[in-house]
Amino acid sequence: MNFATAFGPFVRADGVWSQIMCPVDRGQKPRPALFLDRDGVINEDVGYLHHTEDVRLVPGAAEAIAGANRLGFPVVVVTNQGGIGLGYFGWAEFAAVQDRLLELLAAKGAHVDGVFASPYHPRATGPYAHPSHPSRKPNPGMLLAAADWLAIDLARSWIVGDHARDIEAAKNAGLAGGMHVLSGHGGEDGQRESALAFADDGFRVLTGTSIVGALRVLPLYRA
Repeated sequence: MNFATAFGPFVRADGVWSQIMCPVDRGQKPRPALFLDRDGVINEDVGYLHHTEDVRLVPGAAEAIAGANRLGFPVVVVTNQGGIGLGYFGWAEFAAVQDRLLELLAAKGAHVDGVFASPYHPRATGPYAHPSHPSRKPNPGMLLAAADWLAIDLARSWIVGDHARDIEAAKNAGLAGGMHVLSGHGGEDGQRESALAFADDGFRVLTGTSIVGALRVLPLYRA
């Protein structure tokens, strides 16, 4: 199934939603990027979001994204959307929510360069049933695809996420580090501790209350 909107998204043969708003020459010199989980980081997590009236930005999210925009590095959303695999909603509802989210960001002078969404879930019963699909975080498939499409230098890139699996996906993709936030599911038991456990000499894990802290602590904003 394909959708043709102003942003030209499409569902790839492997079932992953891929939306490139700011195309680049894929042969250009790679540059660092800011990867973002969606629900709980950019917008409030209401649980399997699929109604446009429920889309509300996390305070400071648009400002953090606009800051990245001004510095010229791409902002890429990588989101698990297992609700599709579980049958709670479909791609049409996801597309409508995406359009609304992008509209709210644009109203505050912010934009994202790409969006990737994985519909796979271990408990799904249809075509999106998979115990650990390469695209579903903590696997790195969406980040690797974004790097190819948007000429991203993964080794100098960072992620912001509210789940430990976001941070693990960043490490699996070879990113420089990740920032774990307490918004969304980040404050649940064990999430922060699990996220911090991924830190080592080659991978940094920073912390914050929400994405607004990215402006202060992420090295990308000081480059």
